[in-house]
Amino acid sequence: MKQFSNFNFLMQTEIVFGKDAELQTADLIKKYGGSRVLIVMDGGGFIKKSGLFDRVAKNLTDNGLQYFELEGVQPNPRLSLVLKGLELVKQENIDFLLAIGGGSTIDTSKAIGLAMANDGDFWDFFTGKRVPVSIAPIGAISTIAATGSETSGSAVIMDDIKDHTKRGNMFNHIRTRFAVMNPELTYTVPAYQTGAGSTDILAHAFDSYFTYMDSYLGDKFSEAAMCTAVKYGPIALKDPTNYEARAELMLASSFSHNDTCRIGRARIPYSGGGHNLERHLSAKFDSAHGAGLAVMMPALLAYNIEHDETTIAKTAQFAVRVFDVEPDPANPKEVAREGIKRFRAWLQELGMPATLHELAKREVTDADIEELVSMVQLQPNGDMAAFGHNNKEDIKRIFESVR
Repeated sequence: MKQFSNFNFLMQTEIVFGKDAELQTADLIKKYGGSRVLIVMDGGGFIKKSGLFDRVAKNLTDNGLQYFELEGVQPNPRLSLVLKGLELVKQENIDFLLAIGGGSTIDTSKAIGLAMANDGDFWDFFTGKRVPVSIAPIGAISTIAATGSETSGSAVIMDDIKDHTKRGNMFNHIRTRFAVMNPELTYTVPAYQTGAGSTDILAHAFDSYFTYMDSYLGDKFSEAAMCTAVKYGPIALKDPTNYEARAELMLASSFSHNDTCRIGRARIPYSGGGHNLERHLSAKFDSAHGAGLAVMMPALLAYNIEHDETTIAKTAQFAVRVFDVEPDPANPKEVAREGIKRFRAWLQELGMPATLHELAKREVTDADIEELVSMVQLQPNGDMAAFGHNNKEDIKRIFESVR
């Protein structure tokens, strides 16, 4: 009989989806009590160059809302910008945060929101020392289908002040009040980021799917999200203004990471493992999160099916249901191997790297491997919190297999 975890499911984010949805932003901010708004956005000026900022700013001012600007968000969002934002919040008496961008922008806003709503050092919430009691109101206008931070209860920030490590948290209530999703806003996302985003979408469902606590409904939700990424990622690459592809990816981005895929196995420690292996890669090499996941996910599966028989059946199921491998009950390991092969081919089609060397764009040394291994979080029993019960030596071999 299958085992089901106890769980709390909180989906507090109002999703406003469709063409010109960003023109509802002012009404949404008012609905959730905002009047003095800090707009958080990228450091490359894309939001302004695209004309999106002007449309949103006009919508706010036409409806009597004051806004202030915090620019400078980078991939792998920085702690230093969070601190800069906090100074602006205090200086201008900000009462609402509006993130315009992708996961890094939204996560930056979440970190600021945690500091606004809780006493003490907000960094404690990223190091596991404290649990927050609330978060300041945040709205998001999503411009890329990738992390799903617009509706998820998680945030990741890189400490660029002390040790350049990435720290994340997962708390049910640190979700945005609303998420505006207009697929047309993702038309100009560069091909590489579209590929990395599609990989990240699959990765969130992947980490929910590969568990030792099965849920039929949870598996079907996860498979749907992964199949959506597999089908529509390549289409969006070939036809960037394909509304159907962009819309499907945008929805899959949110629903792969807002706990829908974790139904029946929520917050369990041994799940997936792709993010556990990748978390510090993007900080170390300043690379795209999705690109690092592309290197590590198939490597983890390939290692586990050869060293842990308990992982074969689920990997074979993944191969059949996500990558259309012909089932063969008598030879599940061969089915799993073929699925991993097709997984890697799909990632290559998306333009993703296959090795750490490609990811880092330099030689990866023994010292690099040792550092990466040391940064992977282990459970008290010495295993990584992941499907496969991988210990420190296993983790080293997995990294070395894709050097």
